[in-house]
Amino acid sequence: MTRLLAQDVTLGYEGRTVATDLSVAIPDDSFTVIVGPNACGKSTLLAALARVLAPQEGAVVLDGHAISSYRSKEVARRLGLLPQTASAPGGITVGDLVARGRYPHQQLLKQWSDDDEKAVVEAMTLTNVADLADRAVDELSGGQRQRVWLAMALAQETPILLLDEPTTYLDISHQVDVLELLARLHDESGRTLVAVLHDLNQAARYATHLIALRPGGVVAASGPPAEVLTEELVTDVYGLACRVVPDPETGTPMVVPRRPLRGPASEKGARTGAADGALRADG
Repeated sequence: MTRLLAQDVTLGYEGRTVATDLSVAIPDDSFTVIVGPNACGKSTLLAALARVLAPQEGAVVLDGHAISSYRSKEVARRLGLLPQTASAPGGITVGDLVARGRYPHQQLLKQWSDDDEKAVVEAMTLTNVADLADRAVDELSGGQRQRVWLAMALAQETPILLLDEPTTYLDISHQVDVLELLARLHDESGRTLVAVLHDLNQAARYATHLIALRPGGVVAASGPPAEVLTEELVTDVYGLACRVVPDPETGTPMVVPRRPLRGPASEKGARTGAADGALRADG
């Protein structure tokens, strides 16, 4: 049984439909990455899978039951979410915010435990924010805040973790750090990860399963990166002429955009070539 899937869902906001009759299944124990052009419904789909957005039609199913049938705390013990944008209460410290990831595990007669403390310390260590524990979140840079929010999601210790653009605000070095961390979590803990990413090459390098969406929330392809990420798909979905070659480090598909045949640079090159030809003819 697939733990998380969307069945024939129609999704939208305030009368605007983003996707119609959309069905996706998230393979268990996978690192699934959702890709596609801007405004194609990637984040909307993730919000529906996380029960942040209720489908207008169809259903999201978690562990064999409609996700809407669970109590909120029960969903939060099974599924965690790192949203694209998040806001923290004013003045809250990093340590206190990460500790909020343990809320789903708290009970009326069982409050903070050694397991809670261990989960928080481990999450902060993994994301390199332990030295920021006493700092106020609103004093941090965008990249630091992003890592703090990731730590909170990791502290929740759910078997399924959804991440909406987890590398937002990070420079290339920290992007790789975060993706390597997620890949290691997937490999070592068996968590099912679902992430929205914009960078196709990063998606192909780290995902075990890709879902490519066209505008309108239509699934263009779904499967292993080597099967999904083709020149034909990139041209069809993004309108980008490209070559897909093996990544020299990993052997995974790597998209190399083709240079346009027209434009100022090529016209200049054509003129230079013609002039060189004329000089050679004169010589």
